[in-house]
Amino acid sequence: MSRPELQAPPEIYYGDIEAKKYTKNTRNQQIQADMTYRALELLNLPPDEPAFLLDIGCGSGLSGEILTEEGFIWAGVDIAPSMLEVALEREVEGDLFLQDIGQGFGFRPGSFDGAISISVLQWLLNAETSHPTSSPPHRLSRFFTTLHSALRNPSRAVFQFYPSSDDQIQLITACALKAGFGGGIVVDYPNSNKAKKVFLCLFVGGGGQQQMPKGLESEVEDDARARFERRRERVRGKDKNGKRKHVKDRDWILQKKELYRKRGKEGVPNDSKFTGRRRRPAF
Repeated sequence: MSRPELQAPPEIYYGDIEAKKYTKNTRNQQIQADMTYRALELLNLPPDEPAFLLDIGCGSGLSGEILTEEGFIWAGVDIAPSMLEVALEREVEGDLFLQDIGQGFGFRPGSFDGAISISVLQWLLNAETSHPTSSPPHRLSRFFTTLHSALRNPSRAVFQFYPSSDDQIQLITACALKAGFGGGIVVDYPNSNKAKKVFLCLFVGGGGQQQMPKGLESEVEDDARARFERRRERVRGKDKNGKRKHVKDRDWILQKKELYRKRGKEGVPNDSKFTGRRRRPAF
């Protein structure tokens, strides 16, 4: 099957039907969550400090939900109106902007403490018209230049993307470095065709003191046969205490309901002894 970015521009490909289909797909949800957690690790923000992050290509807010759960304030930009409509329906916590990132950003300089982007950069590598301003190098240059301005000094931006060739990686990296960023490519599980993931980790400022992180490696058995790739120490879907991240416990539900009441939302159920209680499985 042809890759999505080769079929149509994102604002057309992700219409009403595809936007809802993508968001409800449990496999997409898990992949998005895994990549978002990994991007946050590479972002390497100071612990227990508030941060305002930019989610580039936020879509329907799957990554934004992770940012909220991790305690970050965030804003998201996306070019697909249908995706942003789904995000509004899901009542995500971030501020949402309809924006073609290939035309650059208009944010105040130093607005954000960091930026993440999941599965987006490859969409900038396809020109829709023959006009010079629509060429991938021009769009990438405009994107990285304005993003560099929007980030505070020092900070980081982390992009997970799906390049189709080494030439694409070189083009993206060259445009980023020309815009003033430091950093480079981080590859997780490079020896696994299935698990391999490519990240662009960029630095703003820091006086050359920011160190490039290392990609995750695969485990190999003594007989040199590749095993399943070694996962991060944090169990997938769980926090460092072993608690499942995506389970909405009673405290989370009560906090959410109180937030809705403060916003004046109608129809918020009353609290009771059954709030947050796990249901028995249906047979």
